Amino acid sequence: MNTPKIFESEYRFCEILWEKEPIGSGELVELCAQRLGWKKSTTYTVIKRLSERGVVKSEKTVVTSLVSREQVQEAESQEIVTRSFSGSLPQFVAAFTRGRKLRPEEAEEIRKLIEDYQD
Repeated sequence: MNTPKIFESEYRFCEILWEKEPIGSGELVELCAQRLGWKKSTTYTVIKRLSERGVVKSEKTVVTSLVSREQVQEAESQEIVTRSFSGSLPQFVAAFTRGRKLRPEEAEEIRKLIEDYQD
């Protein structure tokens, strides 16, 4: 399944959902008002729009995600690598780390990730 594109404001909404799900739509409206400054109608519009795109499910006033945070992060990072770095992961890593030093534990964690995902 391809992960649907989630825009910035939708992502902030999803962060609340991922933190609290399953959650009643009324409580979700309150949280979006507090954290995002949204009106009730805005929250319901986003729920409807994300439901239509297969990102969330709203049944009997309970909202749950159909796409995980990790799936969204993976899709976004792959899009950035493809669009900005012609699909080159080494170029992406070089750009990401340029201008900053990695702490030894960060470098070790990256080494382990590479080893785990090598062919």
